[in-house]
Amino acid sequence: MGYRRVPFAVDEWYHCFSRGVDKRITFEDAQDFNRFEQLLYLANDTKPIDRNFFPNTAHDDIFSRPREAPLVAVGAYCLMRNHFHLLLQEITDGGITRFMRKLGTGYTMYFNMKNERIGNLFVKPFRSKHIAEDVYLRHVAHYIHLNPAEIFEHGWKQGSVVNIKSLEQDLLDYPHSSFPDYYGVRRPARTILDTAARDLLNDGMPRSKTLLMEAATYYRELKY
Repeated sequence: MGYRRVPFAVDEWYHCFSRGVDKRITFEDAQDFNRFEQLLYLANDTKPIDRNFFPNTAHDDIFSRPREAPLVAVGAYCLMRNHFHLLLQEITDGGITRFMRKLGTGYTMYFNMKNERIGNLFVKPFRSKHIAEDVYLRHVAHYIHLNPAEIFEHGWKQGSVVNIKSLEQDLLDYPHSSFPDYYGVRRPARTILDTAARDLLNDGMPRSKTLLMEAATYYRELKY
């Protein structure tokens, strides 16, 4: 499986990711994280994003707004301060490309206006990795969710975890990923995920301790 952006095919799954240009911070505060999560929901629609309602709609209410038809199935996501990871299934021809363009453009416009800057915010083109095997798909979803582990356990990629149970709770409490949605946490943002995809990925998830070791190897090989 290649690490560069690859041609997308309907019904196939892809790990899509990007980071800030020059490795800059792209999510500076809670407002930034919230806006990107709002766009994860709103950009996944065949109709254009209506930006006029952002100032007048509560954050939680956005995730119940009706949509015309999705472009992709979102299986997992995680936002870090200078990069993001998404697990996406192409469900309509050109869906991933269109979704990522709407997402990136929408957030960059918001960020640039807020910070009085111009130019690209994320490295282009975004990177993608085709997930060719169903059994591997579940692992990649968990790998994405393990990204914040570096905040709480700096040595986890070298196999050093002081308290695995504490780390699992920290990951559940991390508000900018879909990890809580796989463990029964009821929150409005769960509608970002495709319900069928969540049920599929949640079936037979490996144990976190095993995944921590496997994920460390995965991210050492993933160039982004």
